[in-house]
Amino acid sequence: MSNIAGKAYAMNVITPIRWYTTWLNKLIFWIALKMPSTLSGLITLSLIHYARWVIIGRNQFPHVHPDQPREELKYSYMLFFSNFNGSWDQYVDSFTFSIPSGLDMFWKWNIRYPHSVALTPFHDYIQFNQLETIHYYSAYPLAASNDIKAAKKLKAMLIAFDDQWHNAPPDEFQKQYNTLLRGLQHDLGDMRPTPIVSMSAAQVQKRHMRDLRKSKQATVPAIEEKTHG
Repeated sequence: MSNIAGKAYAMNVITPIRWYTTWLNKLIFWIALKMPSTLSGLITLSLIHYARWVIIGRNQFPHVHPDQPREELKYSYMLFFSNFNGSWDQYVDSFTFSIPSGLDMFWKWNIRYPHSVALTPFHDYIQFNQLETIHYYSAYPLAASNDIKAAKKLKAMLIAFDDQWHNAPPDEFQKQYNTLLRGLQHDLGDMRPTPIVSMSAAQVQKRHMRDLRKSKQATVPAIEEKTHG
């Protein structure tokens, strides 16, 4: 499974939608973009890196070769992509609690959508339609969404501090520097790896520990033989 990369999880959900209602979903998405307040609960969730909905018409799938049979699809499809921190359950539940009416509005016309409440049917619906990620790359695997926001704030504050105080006398510089540190305490977290950075990294670590144990086992007899000799 490649859904996990560092502290981030990649979710891909593809759900069928009646082709003659896709225009209605597109209209709903357009209204949501024009009125961001409809997604305010989602936007304030700090665990989300990215979320996107895309509708692909039943005649819009790529036909890459003349020998490829043409598909006669009954439904169009809605694709949902998201990257987030935390567990699968935390993310899905956060979505439900933050924008339950928004979820119902976006997925309402999708086939067999059970509504976001109660949670169990909604969980089952997402799990049934979720596709495992084949390849998932993260440029900053140890950085959560909040780590990135904190780093941006820290950089801006340091640049502003340097512009204002770089020529100050030592005592004044130290005073202002201490003030800066107090103001940035919540943005100076230590980025540490999660127990499993990724599934592939876990396998590499397991092999490394196995080779290390073998090396130690081979070293002990050699030392004993040298000592007795």
